[in-house]
Amino acid sequence: MNQPKKQLLTELSLFFIALIWALNFTVIKASLSEIDPYSFNALRFILAALFLWGIVFYRGETFRISKADWVPLTFLGLSGNLLYQWLFIIGIDLTLAANAAIMLGTIPIWVALGSHLFSVEFLNRLKGIGIVLGFIGVVLIITTGEEPISIQSDTFRGDLIITLAAIVLGVYTIFSKNFLTRYTPLQFSAFMTSLGAVCLVIIAIPHFHRTEWMEVSAPAYGGMVFSGMLAIGLAYVIWNNAIHRVGAVRAATYQNLVPVLGLLFGIFLLGESLQFWQYVGSAVVVGGILCARVGNV
Repeated sequence: MNQPKKQLLTELSLFFIALIWALNFTVIKASLSEIDPYSFNALRFILAALFLWGIVFYRGETFRISKADWVPLTFLGLSGNLLYQWLFIIGIDLTLAANAAIMLGTIPIWVALGSHLFSVEFLNRLKGIGIVLGFIGVVLIITTGEEPISIQSDTFRGDLIITLAAIVLGVYTIFSKNFLTRYTPLQFSAFMTSLGAVCLVIIAIPHFHRTEWMEVSAPAYGGMVFSGMLAIGLAYVIWNNAIHRVGAVRAATYQNLVPVLGLLFGIFLLGESLQFWQYVGSAVVVGGILCARVGNV
């Protein structure tokens, strides 16, 4: 397969995981009404790890971690699969699903600024314009809805925690690229997810009794499977592959689509409506993605 086709498939796969992640906020929020957040996080990571290792062994992609990589990989894994996931699950438990989607829409900004600051991937003019447009679009979506986010809102603490989670994931995304030259996206994802699963299970043990497991509904368990196997397992492989192929900044711009898709799901699935400037904001986000895409050619 030639390079342009490979890049097109990468772009389409990024759109696909933006779709999955946009749905994931609503799915998680619904499941957390029946399952405590710590247990939910641990169990979905166990499912993700089993899913990924199943693919590893099916493809015969066994591997060994270099001694020199154990310490940096462990620190990276703890930031992206323990600290981020802890902030994410607590934040979404304290705020609205739509708010969480919008706050994580700031990830491209942190990736772009961090990449430039750490000399990992420098911004050119079009990439910079794309990031700025994406940020403007997200701000328009946030501030022009019927119930815009504000400091006075009851969900502000959750919004703040989710924003901190976005910064952590941005740093994780930046430093992942170096390891993806030595390990395949599948190998890297399997190791990172397994590390996250072990840590999150340890944290969840004291909270496990808080959930009445026999009373949890099938949709709540289904949400756990969706979130673990698709939003983590499959999505992590696609995400890491995209970072390897098109770079952290360009891959991260697709995160801006998450709040846009979240709003669209609200229209088509819940019968909600957008304000005029939210339509404008959505269009600006798409324009920012296109600018970042052209800037990386």
